Amino acid sequence: MRAAWPALRARLAGFDPARALIRFADGVEVAFAALFRPIAILRRVLRLPAVRLTTGLAWRGLAAAAGIGLAATLVTGLSSQSEATITPPAEPQPRPIRDVAQTARTTPAGRDSWIEISKPIAMFSLESPDLDRATMALEARRSPDGSRREELLTFGALTDPKAHLALRLTVEAAQDDLSQPFIVALVRAAAARAMSVQRSGLPAAIQTRFGPVEAADATLSDGHASRACIVFRMESGALPLAMSGWWCGAEGKPADRRQLVCLIDRLDLLNAGEDRALRTAFARTELNRQPGCVTPRLSATGRKVSWLDADGPTPALRTKTATAAVAGSRKPEKR
Repeated sequence: MRAAWPALRARLAGFDPARALIRFADGVEVAFAALFRPIAILRRVLRLPAVRLTTGLAWRGLAAAAGIGLAATLVTGLSSQSEATITPPAEPQPRPIRDVAQTARTTPAGRDSWIEISKPIAMFSLESPDLDRATMALEARRSPDGSRREELLTFGALTDPKAHLALRLTVEAAQDDLSQPFIVALVRAAAARAMSVQRSGLPAAIQTRFGPVEAADATLSDGHASRACIVFRMESGALPLAMSGWWCGAEGKPADRRQLVCLIDRLDLLNAGEDRALRTAFARTELNRQPGCVTPRLSATGRKVSWLDADGPTPALRTKTATAAVAGSRKPEKR
């Protein structure tokens, strides 16, 4: 192989493609001449008129026809691809722009669809010296299937200098497996009340009679005034009740978590209807009330305390002394 390699390399170096192509064409011409030779002999035998078509001309005509066919096929393929590429895509249909300030988002009927209750009967009650009962407002709604009921207790307003509490209570027959993050739920609840969240901290758990409740410091704004509040949330678990909202202290008395714990502990159940699970759960949590968060009685409103009140003193027992008993037993002497 080593001895034959120089000679092979010399031949490859001296190879002329044009010359080889000419030789190939000449060979094809000779082959056609040999092919047409029997036809010429047969023509002479049969004395047919001569066909003035040389072998070279026939080969060149065949080659030209083949070249024209290949060129036509290539042009057809390229033109089809170019048409497919140049064809403009269909224009997307324009989507209507919704005015979020005036048009409400439509939601499918289900757990997020609610029916407002025009004249609701309160299920819960909250009494506290920190709240102004005169400013209390009650809103209620229910789900179409009746499995959920929601009440919103509002004391005061965000722009008032007095204490402000917004407490949302949701009674659920079955626990919802899907839960929103704390911040997302807070932003949606504030937006539903035409407010925004300017700042929010990380939530931390506080202990109440109903169990742990998530609470975080936040700054709420209604576009005109902003206020530092404590936002909170408790999801339904063993208790078929979920609650959320925010607590804002009075002017000169900022809200603290101790007040929030007492507000939640003072929540009472007025009317459970046929919901025995809710009634039983509330009765079970009575033992978990904080000692310093007992609901104030009527005696705290300025009325005179009597022994009939739970916070009233026990009346002293009236006993007779021995001297009084002896004196009472003597009869006056007749004179």
